[in-house]
Amino acid sequence: MENIQHILKTYWGFDAFRPLQEEIIQSVLSGKDTLALMPTGGGKSLCYQVPAMAREGICIVVTPLIALMKDQVEQLRNKGIKAAAVFSGMHPAEIDAAFDNCVYGPYKFLYLSPERLKTGLARERISRMTVNLLAVDEAHCISQWGYDFRPAYLEISVLRDLLPQVPVLALTATATSDVEEDICRQLRFKQKHVLRKSFARQNLAYLVLPEENKEERLLKILRWQEGSAIIYARNRRQTEEITAFLRRRNFSAAFYHAGMAMKKRETVQEDWLRGQVRVMVATNAFGMGIDKADVRLVIHMDLPESLEAYYQEAGRAGRDGRKSYAVLLYSPADERKLLEQLELNYPSVEEIRDTYQALGNYFQVATGAGEGLSFDFDIGDFCRRYRFNARKVLSVFRFLEKDNYLSFTESVFLPSRLKILLDKDSLYRFQVAHAAYDPLLKAILRSYGGVFDFYVPLDEKLIARRAGMLMDEFLRALKWLSAQGVLSYIPRKDKPQVTYLSARADAGTLYLDAAFLKARRSRHLQGVRSVIEYATTAGRCRSSMLLAYFGEIGAENCGICDYCLQLHKKEATAEEFSAIRAAIERTLKNGPCSQQELMERLHSFPEMKVLFVIRTLLDEGQLLRNEPAGDFLLPSGRLR
Repeated sequence: MENIQHILKTYWGFDAFRPLQEEIIQSVLSGKDTLALMPTGGGKSLCYQVPAMAREGICIVVTPLIALMKDQVEQLRNKGIKAAAVFSGMHPAEIDAAFDNCVYGPYKFLYLSPERLKTGLARERISRMTVNLLAVDEAHCISQWGYDFRPAYLEISVLRDLLPQVPVLALTATATSDVEEDICRQLRFKQKHVLRKSFARQNLAYLVLPEENKEERLLKILRWQEGSAIIYARNRRQTEEITAFLRRRNFSAAFYHAGMAMKKRETVQEDWLRGQVRVMVATNAFGMGIDKADVRLVIHMDLPESLEAYYQEAGRAGRDGRKSYAVLLYSPADERKLLEQLELNYPSVEEIRDTYQALGNYFQVATGAGEGLSFDFDIGDFCRRYRFNARKVLSVFRFLEKDNYLSFTESVFLPSRLKILLDKDSLYRFQVAHAAYDPLLKAILRSYGGVFDFYVPLDEKLIARRAGMLMDEFLRALKWLSAQGVLSYIPRKDKPQVTYLSARADAGTLYLDAAFLKARRSRHLQGVRSVIEYATTAGRCRSSMLLAYFGEIGAENCGICDYCLQLHKKEATAEEFSAIRAAIERTLKNGPCSQQELMERLHSFPEMKVLFVIRTLLDEGQLLRNEPAGDFLLPSGRLR
């Protein structure tokens, strides 16, 4: 106990654990295979980081979230903890160096994408490591009944053979009871042991608003609730159209989708994280692995594909514990769109074979060749050339991956990287013997720490300027130094990758699990029906509906969703409404104030009734909210 408390304080600066964290850590330290169910923002990463620090050896973390890997490795290094990450798209030399560091160096964490576990190199190096814990993040991805099944996750069970005595910690924020069972089975738990924190979010109000004119309702919501917001849209075009609509109305907004250049995506994401942009309009490609605690609003413009996905996305609001809102705008036409989307997600066997055949032709890979080869992939160009639907192609990839034919990794920006290959003495001798390259090498050494130990991100323009070289001259020098074995230089990459997991087969004889396809489609259809039921049920608390879906039966009403607010509306008498309205007027006579300030000054009234009166007055134009500050103010004259 004293040890883990000391680790928590020393490295993370916290005096106490959050609810359930300590119980999970103790379970892991006692050697139990453990499944931890914690809502988004519950602090899952500390549940494996702290016990890994308490024991000799390295913790292997399997996660599909490359952005999370990069972020956590950087954070751990900033705390003086050695950590590495290996994922698809990295250069072979970079992967080799990372594995070597984990075998021979004092590394505490190795983050892996599940695809890497298929390689003999990964298995061979892991077998030589002193591993103290295997952590599986987003563990629902291992279940074929989960909403986000990823076939590569099935490879994790191989680690149980390599590391039979090492405990497993599986973590997820979304798992129904059958998914929970499947996780424990697929990860070969010695004994089922599940620790769960309620999925209830006491500070998050779920609202479903029937609406035909969604854009105008969106404006009202953004004017009513201040703070950072995420708006989820159905497709790329819609993200751009909504962003333009908001900008014309003087809202600070940006869009994000997978079709943007990676550098542009990183820029708008950073602007939003720093608060320079208030509203992020995005497809569901946005949000995983991104930690922004002060999101006050998450708005879905369309029905999500599943309640698991909705809970994950809505849960990005209010991670700081303050009152926040998850709003679903719904119209009857959304049901038809959702069912059409379902069909695109489940291609026929013939469509899978046709796509696989076209892919081999596109990359010019001969039948019987290509095993282990990776290719940059431009899905737009591929679909234009062969007249395919992009969404259906991505669905085909999922099923080809499941049957071990290929894997697809969406684009991840990898900056240029560099590592010095010589030891310090040999490098010094080289600098003396090759004086022309001395300024360049000194600029690198003065700019980056750890360059002898691991690959560091390289800013070519900065180093060229510090070395007093033109860019063309600088790049030629880097390539020459690489050829001489002085350093390893890997240029930047930002394209998606397709990797052949086995030699290209003849499309006509391609084995495909038709029964699996049928079962997955049936399961997905059940999920779609659950979403439609959630959106169309008006007489039940939204939070209790979500909790029941995840197995928490009989939860009390939350008191803050749209259903519960309607109950409060019925309970508010005309006298109460009049008294609250008069109190708002008295408060705002002294000048504008934020919603939080207004609520604090009206603390003598029930919070739900104050919120109802504020929303009613806003809808009727008897209360105004100025942008961009978001303060409430009175219109000219008194409230009517």
